Amino acid sequence: MDDDPDFRQFAELAVRHAGFDVKSRGSAEQALDALASEDFDVVLADVHLTGETGIELCARIAERWENLPVVVMTVQESVETAVAAIRAGAYDFVSKPPDPEALKVALTRAVRYRNMSEEVLRLRRALSATTMFEEIVGESAAMRRVFELVTRVADAEVSTLITGESGTGKELVAHALHRRSARSTQPFVAVSCAAMPATLLESELFGHVKGAFTDARTSRAGLLTRATGGTLFLDEIGDMPLALQPKLLRALQERTLRPVGGDDEIPFDVRIIAATNCDLERCVQEHTFREDLYFRLNVVRIHIPPLRARGNDTLLIAQALLERYAGLSQRQVDGMTQATADKLLSYAWPGNVRELSNCIERAVALCHGEKLTVEDLPDVIRAASTRAFATESTSGGPSIDLVPLEDVERSYIERVMGAVSGNKTLAAKILRLDRKTLYRKLRCYGVAEDAN
Repeated sequence: MDDDPDFRQFAELAVRHAGFDVKSRGSAEQALDALASEDFDVVLADVHLTGETGIELCARIAERWENLPVVVMTVQESVETAVAAIRAGAYDFVSKPPDPEALKVALTRAVRYRNMSEEVLRLRRALSATTMFEEIVGESAAMRRVFELVTRVADAEVSTLITGESGTGKELVAHALHRRSARSTQPFVAVSCAAMPATLLESELFGHVKGAFTDARTSRAGLLTRATGGTLFLDEIGDMPLALQPKLLRALQERTLRPVGGDDEIPFDVRIIAATNCDLERCVQEHTFREDLYFRLNVVRIHIPPLRARGNDTLLIAQALLERYAGLSQRQVDGMTQATADKLLSYAWPGNVRELSNCIERAVALCHGEKLTVEDLPDVIRAASTRAFATESTSGGPSIDLVPLEDVERSYIERVMGAVSGNKTLAAKILRLDRKTLYRKLRCYGVAEDAN
């Protein structure tokens, strides 16, 4: 935008040469009218305009269109002018007349900033809408199926087995089942079956009477008794010692227990939820887990998919974690760059949500600006080079390679462009896109535009 018609024509040619579609206006008011009626990626404005200055225009645009970047042009290559423009809301500035390459770099960076800002806004809106189920973040089809199953079985008085890789959030799902059940006002008691030896685990679950063993100076109720009326969560059930499994099976069948060293049967009333990252069917075949106990626990099964199979849930969870850790550390970090988001989507996350949480906490601690950058990520994630990853097959067949939808779209658009020898008009017709939308996508892909 410039009030000099000759320079405005020169600027139009420079912007088109940089690979952008362009519309020009001669005053601030005309520019504001155009912005109100059409969608633009970036504004290029002269600092000196007739009437309202470019810096004043920056302030008005920043007030009405928060994520619309403005690049200002000035012949006064002074620090004062640049600072005034940035303070007014400008994203960047270039000298006048602009160097074509410098202009291209400035406009490209501004468009990337707009795309990143819109993605952050989308993530925030998604987080505040329907993506939160209890304390679980997700909008993928795989997680919606989990949420639906939790809702359906929450009030059922049946044992539930939650399976999934380590770090997928199995205990969060167990808590969700408890909170949505009729037992929600009663205790939720959790124990890890892998965290203690067999004798101690037996005493922890069933309790003991005074004198049952050397250190048993008083009687102590077990977790099955203390959880009466509520829910007992048996985490890592696949690691329960084989010798203890028959006693647990009998207690679940009879709904009574006998404390270690005791003679009397004590009734209890708990809902059992168990979780494991093991393949219990294989454990049964290998005789490391009792088949009858497996069937007793596996009345209803809820499988939590790995993070790599949840698509953009990775970014939703990352944004939620970012806001949590930024708040705890009082850091002014509110989003991430597009390159950072690409790296998070590229990585396979063998540690799932637990690993992602560790990554984001570290990145927030190292971040020097308002956005997480690739440099803030751990080395192993920065080294991720492919955006395709494998997920589990629901039919038991081979794994399926998945890529983000935008990669599929980009690949197809590039194929169409190659088939029509770069003719964008013809490509837009084939793709059923208007030219402006196609141009915008090609700019995001780093493909320069010509006149056709």
